[in-house]
Amino acid sequence: MIDIKIIQHNGINIAEVTTAAIIIREVQDALDLMADCYYQESDGILLQDYNIIPDFFNLKTGLAGDILQKFSNHQMRLAIVGDFSKYPGKSLRDFINESNKHGRIIFTDNNQDAVERLTRHQ
Repeated sequence: MIDIKIIQHNGINIAEVTTAAIIIREVQDALDLMADCYYQESDGILLQDYNIIPDFFNLKTGLAGDILQKFSNHQMRLAIVGDFSKYPGKSLRDFINESNKHGRIIFTDNNQDAVERLTRHQ
């Protein structure tokens, strides 16, 4: 069971996952989460980095690209909150920086920033 709290900010609904466990292990898990949040009329999803299997942060696995492509295809905004310095690699830092430039997929270190950025008018 995934615990989700709906946050409304600037007239936009954000689904904050409050479950303290890994909920995304594969692409289908991300699709299921998007469907759950869509039916709760959410325009974006806020996750903690610990909600995602650590392999996601190893870009060589291809999991991040596969999952984030699904978010993009379904036009669902996503914020992942965490301390990303614990994940090694220049490639990941570059990937995070590039994602943050576009604004659909956001990596940040706090929930408040995540909500602010997810609810900016697109």
